[in-house]
Amino acid sequence: MRLFKKVLAVSVASMCALSLAACGGGSKTAETTAAASSESKDESKAAESVSEAVAATGKDVKDIKVGISIYKFDDNFMTLYRNELVRYLTEDIGIPKENVMVQDGKNDQAEQTNQINNFIATKVDVMILNLVQSSSAPTVTDLAKEAGIPVVYINREPDEAEESRWAADGISATYVGADARQSGTFQGEEIAELENKGDINGDGTVKYIMIQGDPENIDAQYRTEYSVKALTEKSGLKAEQLLIQRGDWDQAKGQQIAQDALTQYGNDIEVIFCNNDAMALGALQAINAAGRKVGEDIYIVGVDALAEAVQNVSEGKMTGTVFNDFISQAQAAAKAAVSFAGGEKVDTKIPVDYVKVTKDNAAEILELSLIHISEPTRPY
Repeated sequence: MRLFKKVLAVSVASMCALSLAACGGGSKTAETTAAASSESKDESKAAESVSEAVAATGKDVKDIKVGISIYKFDDNFMTLYRNELVRYLTEDIGIPKENVMVQDGKNDQAEQTNQINNFIATKVDVMILNLVQSSSAPTVTDLAKEAGIPVVYINREPDEAEESRWAADGISATYVGADARQSGTFQGEEIAELENKGDINGDGTVKYIMIQGDPENIDAQYRTEYSVKALTEKSGLKAEQLLIQRGDWDQAKGQQIAQDALTQYGNDIEVIFCNNDAMALGALQAINAAGRKVGEDIYIVGVDALAEAVQNVSEGKMTGTVFNDFISQAQAAAKAAVSFAGGEKVDTKIPVDYVKVTKDNAAEILELSLIHISEPTRPY
């Protein structure tokens, strides 16, 4: 939790500079800004140490070229992530903006593979990749290995066999991200920790629908599995799945799935699990349109802790969400990339913890500001 507060204290300084009212004003703003200033110095020192380590290898950080491909630009969470990633690489570490090439994968693996081949052709020093399909990691890794270019995978984790191969074969590749099993576990616990444990009608069984992201994505698989596992293990109740349907992380699809499910199953639905907040916000629209009330006759949880979702949790309009710490992840990915570019060895996996968000701590999280204000990232 200390690290969580640390990274958010850094982000709130940016928010306060743009909008005093958004931070509450008064002495709290002054206290938070002072804390943020101290933490910003710590982050600056960390970035400097990365630059110094690279310089020690004889390579100037200003000469490093980074190729970044994001699975799609219009994903809410990955927009926050890439903005912070580019900001940290250019502002804190000091890589020139023209040396950081950012591409939109457009949710098309063939398109993204072309981008990766272009990065290789332009001889980037390192690639940071948010794959469209995590199953493509072995092929991409082999392309990068042959070209002698290290890879930092983010957000979508390759499978354990692939990660084991990196370690066994000495391949310069790493995964930076949170363990999706933890996020699913936190979702299930948020329901199990309710007074009625999610069992609104008291029959000993929690009836739920699951709005899934991309079933091929390991995060979607783990969040789906572990949310229900944690609910049943912690509550001691049974769980009955009424529906599981793919929503592709999309708000409009989440709304449509929830709308159809509420029409079909009505009051039988006690809980709606969503693999991310975008789909949860869509489902919430359907819940409201159906005349249902979260916290009284239905519960809903998501993942990512988007600002709108956290506000809803704070006001009791959503049951909970899980903070997917894009700030720490982006900075860790940037540091790993620069370390690779400097010829250093990097661990095969760099984990970052999730944080459970409930009504008890949502106001605090909102005050510290989950959104790191920065300029929109343009494709180069």
